[in-house]
Amino acid sequence: MPFKALQIGSVWRADRPQKGRFRQFVQCDIDILGDATNLAEIELILATTTALSKLSFKGFTVRINDRRILKAMAGYAGFSEDDCDRVFITLDKMDKIGLDGVREELLTDGFAPDQVKRYTELFSMEAGDSASVEKLAGILAEHLEEGCAQNLITIMDTVASISGADFKIVFDPTLVRGMSYYTGTIFEIGMDAFGSSVAGGGRYDNMIGNFTGQKTCACGFSIGFERIITILLDQGFTVPTAGEKIAFLIEKGASRERMTQVMQEAMKLREEGKQVFVAQMNKNKKFQKEQLQKEGYLNENIRDFYNTELKRTEDGV
Repeated sequence: MPFKALQIGSVWRADRPQKGRFRQFVQCDIDILGDATNLAEIELILATTTALSKLSFKGFTVRINDRRILKAMAGYAGFSEDDCDRVFITLDKMDKIGLDGVREELLTDGFAPDQVKRYTELFSMEAGDSASVEKLAGILAEHLEEGCAQNLITIMDTVASISGADFKIVFDPTLVRGMSYYTGTIFEIGMDAFGSSVAGGGRYDNMIGNFTGQKTCACGFSIGFERIITILLDQGFTVPTAGEKIAFLIEKGASRERMTQVMQEAMKLREEGKQVFVAQMNKNKKFQKEQLQKEGYLNENIRDFYNTELKRTEDGV
């Protein structure tokens, strides 16, 4: 059975800090372990895009590629497998230096002009739909792993057909995802309002095995918390204030009917956005109320429920 995990925590990077990009930052991860099928990618993309849509984001773009396609493109151009990491590091700068900059850097690194020409010509096609994958796969047929292109097409078409969120999913052959541990599908989410990615991930089937000695396929997607907050704040978002806090104290030994009545009232208040705490009334009720007041419950919102009727406290509550 696949194992699915959600984690939110601090991580660190060595990059130069900039707006929405810090040395220490909070990352929200979703990972699926033990599923070698593209169902993992489909679920992760749908879950992440749904989460963003619930934060009122619209019109964002999911860019998708596959590391095996990247390697096939490099092989088609005549680069050796040992050259791939150097080539991909340069390609990863495409959004900053453009195709001409990539071409010049590869030539400066000592790669043959005919290799560089053959390679960069592959990027003449723009990011597009699954038909673009099929077109490129035809060019790379002798170098591309069987089933790779169809796997990517299935992911794209499935996500596009069933998602209820407002976004585009496009094939982008320039997408690298700089980490070399990725083994298959890679993806990023970009927003025009931010100018760079706010989420990214991919399949990393070998990483866990490197630590445990047991091969475990894995796929994950991460959202940059600070980047999302930065965009929301720029859009005038304000953090919602906490709902009114109400405490229900139920007399020990209260009847089932009384318990039901109290819980029904608590549920109704919660549906109205109020924060309701239900607890058994302690023998030292005064101390219990003092503790609740320290936690932000107003005296008039601490309600006593006895077995037969709702009583007001000695303080007039």
